[in-house]
Amino acid sequence: MRFDSHETHPDVLYRLLAATVVPRPIAWVSTKSLDGTLNAAPFSFFNVMGDDPPILAIGITRGRQGMKDTARNIEETGEFVVNLVPEALAEVMNTTSIDAPRGTSEFALAGLTPAPSTHVAPPRIAESPVSFECVTHASLVTGPSQLIAIGRVLAIHVADQYVLNAERGHVDAPALGMLGRGFGTTYIRSHDTFEMTRPKWTARPE
Repeated sequence: MRFDSHETHPDVLYRLLAATVVPRPIAWVSTKSLDGTLNAAPFSFFNVMGDDPPILAIGITRGRQGMKDTARNIEETGEFVVNLVPEALAEVMNTTSIDAPRGTSEFALAGLTPAPSTHVAPPRIAESPVSFECVTHASLVTGPSQLIAIGRVLAIHVADQYVLNAERGHVDAPALGMLGRGFGTTYIRSHDTFEMTRPKWTARPE
């Protein structure tokens, strides 16, 4: 069945996208408003988009009150932190997804601990094992109150217990136990994995 986007209601398009593009990693984004309010919110339209320079991209859709606080803060300050979500923090992360009134601090609401960042004003979420300090590389308004924030990573924080070899950048990824987003209320664990080696042209059979 074909769904033409210009003939399909945005709510239906969202369901189609969210139900088919799975699993999606979760960016638990912390920002700081111009008046100093700390904000934390999860977004699953997110991924790595480059490594030289290191680039992350987050799609922030419209909120019930228009432009979400996260998007507004990124647009106004040009800084944000992407924190990752392990299974142990699922409930706390979910708390920060609440449709709170504008100006509410999800750090306070969820009992999160702000940890000082090195290069940007927004704090990291101390409970998260991985955080990326970012400045805006580019941003693109893609619809009414809808934004793609492209961040250039200035620093990567990884909890010491997950670093296997700092010099080579080896991290114990399975031990992190990261969550992925499915559709609706479904989340996906990262433990059920298998390995497959990328083929090499020179090793192909004749």
